[in-house]
Amino acid sequence: MNALSTLPVPRDRTFPSAEGATPMMQQFLALRAQAPADALLFYRMGDFYELFFDDAVRASAALDIALTKRGEHQGEPIAMCGVPAATAEAYLARLIKAGFKVAVGEQMEDPKAAKARGGSKAVVERAITRVVTPGTLTEDSLLDPRVSNRIAALAQLATGEAALAWADVSTGDFRVSPVHADHLAAEIAAMSPAELLVEERAFAEAALLAPRSTLTPLPRPKFDPASAERQLKDQFKVQELTAFGDFSKAECAALGALLDYLALSQAGAPAKLAPPRQIRAGASLAIDPATRASLEIERTLSGSRQGSLLDAIDRTVTAPGARRLAERLARPLTDVAMIEARLDAIAWFERGRAERRDLRESLCQAGDAERALSRLLLGRGGPRDLKSLAAALQEGEIIASRLLDKTLDTPPALIAEGLTALVMNDKPDLAALIADLERAIVDEPPLLARDGGFVAEGWRAELDELRQLRDASRRVVAGLQQTYAEAVGVSALKVKHNNVLGYFVEVTAKHGDALMGDERFIHRQTMANAVRFSTTELAELEAKIASAGDRALAMEIETFAALRDRVEAQAELIRAAARALAEFDVSAGLAEWAEDSEASRPVMSDDSVFHIEGGRHPVVERALAKAGDGRFTPNDCHLDGAGGEAARLTFVTGPNMAGKSTFLRQNALILMLAQAGCYVPARAARIGIADRLYSRVGAADDLARGRSTFMAEMIETAAILNQATPRSFVILDEIGRGTATFDGLSIAWAAAEHLHAVNGCRALFATHYHELTRLADDLDAAGNVSLKAREWKGELVFLHEVGSGAADRSYGIEVARRAGLPRMAVKRAQAILERLEADGTPAAALTDLPLFALAEPEPEPFISEVEIRLAQIDPDALSPREALEVLYALKAMTKKT
Repeated sequence: MNALSTLPVPRDRTFPSAEGATPMMQQFLALRAQAPADALLFYRMGDFYELFFDDAVRASAALDIALTKRGEHQGEPIAMCGVPAATAEAYLARLIKAGFKVAVGEQMEDPKAAKARGGSKAVVERAITRVVTPGTLTEDSLLDPRVSNRIAALAQLATGEAALAWADVSTGDFRVSPVHADHLAAEIAAMSPAELLVEERAFAEAALLAPRSTLTPLPRPKFDPASAERQLKDQFKVQELTAFGDFSKAECAALGALLDYLALSQAGAPAKLAPPRQIRAGASLAIDPATRASLEIERTLSGSRQGSLLDAIDRTVTAPGARRLAERLARPLTDVAMIEARLDAIAWFERGRAERRDLRESLCQAGDAERALSRLLLGRGGPRDLKSLAAALQEGEIIASRLLDKTLDTPPALIAEGLTALVMNDKPDLAALIADLERAIVDEPPLLARDGGFVAEGWRAELDELRQLRDASRRVVAGLQQTYAEAVGVSALKVKHNNVLGYFVEVTAKHGDALMGDERFIHRQTMANAVRFSTTELAELEAKIASAGDRALAMEIETFAALRDRVEAQAELIRAAARALAEFDVSAGLAEWAEDSEASRPVMSDDSVFHIEGGRHPVVERALAKAGDGRFTPNDCHLDGAGGEAARLTFVTGPNMAGKSTFLRQNALILMLAQAGCYVPARAARIGIADRLYSRVGAADDLARGRSTFMAEMIETAAILNQATPRSFVILDEIGRGTATFDGLSIAWAAAEHLHAVNGCRALFATHYHELTRLADDLDAAGNVSLKAREWKGELVFLHEVGSGAADRSYGIEVARRAGLPRMAVKRAQAILERLEADGTPAAALTDLPLFALAEPEPEPFISEVEIRLAQIDPDALSPREALEVLYALKAMTKKT
């Protein structure tokens, strides 16, 4: 099957010709021809968006709404469905989530204007204003405020050169990076794009690399480097691109394809993005999708944010801050200087607890300036976005003033850079804009400019006059009602208004004759219980009010456009200020988390050491604290890629459930947090930079690709052994357990030797194959640690402590007993184990064992109430008085029996 056939809507769809169609249907088919074939068309008709033909069939099925018919075309009924315009965004969200794209055909003129232009049969002018796709969303109602929404383009040239460009249309962020084939899956996983643009020929491969992204195939010419370079120069109005970076042909191709697609989604308007930022290859720690999933960095294996590393450490108070923190965790750094800069910012806020508290309180009022700005630049914003920008920039000024006035020590580079962006003394135009936005917009403006009522009183004198006329008309109407009532002697006379008659006089049916003979009143309508009339005064008043209302709304929209243009002129300065607020939120939030969790600043270096004292798993520790199940047991870990200060490869053994997997994961997370520029959950840490992080912990069947659990495990192991470098960090758990014992042991043995001798990387290798621990004696840079357990009162107690040396037992049968295996099965397992351990060879040992069915079941022992109570007592925890009371209680129990 062609991979392209998996798209929600085929790209080769055809629609009927417009021959013989009604004027309205001719217009629909013309717009349908302009829209991408793989997009549905929302066609605005009054208060509804309608869909026709194949679009209606697909949308009705996806949205579970009624499919109807609207006349015929060329002898066939026209399928139709629709959604209310007032709730269209909810339906859009469902379609986008299902992978659809939607072209929006809006009414571009008022029906009254169409009627004035062409009579009663004139068709309202419509045009496609945008194409909504998963990667081009900007509306708050369609986005998670704390999650970035990226769209990416993958360019792969015939020369073998490749690059990824990505953007977040909702914030204007725009980046590009060269990418090696080995790192492609890791790079895509790091950005987690909602939509990925690829060449048609690479669609099948991309579907495997980005299984959670909506894929959009593009023809090869869209990735032409030469035309892309011209497009970039036109977009950013520069003669040369060197001001932004020394882009390769592949990088230009990726950037150009992305810009071209975004312009298509904006109905030809250029995308409003910041200039592209070039990210050098190798600038971030490579984490492949399997490792990212197993470590549950941003999402748990079930897809939930709750229970992830991000959830455990996130103390941000703004949506932009939350997005920035997630980005840091998704792409940890490999440059020591950049990491130290982030750590310096956290340390600065850690020292200034009062300043941090004030900052976080102010940030709570700052809103989401990044997305508000982007909506305004794209022409999708409204008065609320203007007000949101004003609030954010004002809070930014307050924050900068407070931090500069405080007695904290000199701010580090990242903080100083942010303060520079927030101070307005050297930005007179932006300062004036902030003041004007605050004065011009009411405190609670409407969502849309067309709703009016958002320009504050006193901002524009002409507008105030028009509003006074509108408000005064209410008093005039009340006066006319009283005059008419007194003139005809009908106290129940009312002056009312509707959209058909405008202003009119209404009296009950029995009083109708009293007005019929008065020439001032013109009869308009007789109903069962009332009679309605118009007057010359009311008609003139209607015209004045309508004119004043229209002029007032036009003036407000004009004011909005002028303010929006001023915002666009200051866009780069506003972006810098918004970025500073987000960075402050991240740094202050991480300082808050460090204080709450007793995290420490890691010492970073370019060597290959990994020394952790008192390390903890941040997610497990938090879960224990929430559940009230005691404190997490901290443990040390020492590795050295050079094999000088510690082993390069350490085998981790110990009982099931003792915490081996937790120990492995916590050290991988500590390394990742450190390189993300965060404090780490440890008493002390000295960490050498890793270029790649690999985790082979846990496995499951991949039935979609025809892979068993063991096959999935071997594929992940193969990737590690083929790609890990001496600078990599690897954690491996139970390699080889999914096959026959000797096969599994052989594979695990060979993998361990390969990691030690060929890859030469730092690695933690958890295993139940105790034979592997002998390698520590044979390899020059290998060692053993084990998770400790102790038997107490006939029970196995897991201490969760890591100590030197290998474990001698796995206590698997004890764990099986705890899991609830029947007593008979546990006894049988113990007997088999004892025979196997005594005889050594499995086949010979099992020959003499009696069959399970023939084994005499032991009677369930009787346990007295006294024995049960004794088993519950901890003598060491009792005071003398408590011990005496227990003794009396036991004595009383014996009398009962």
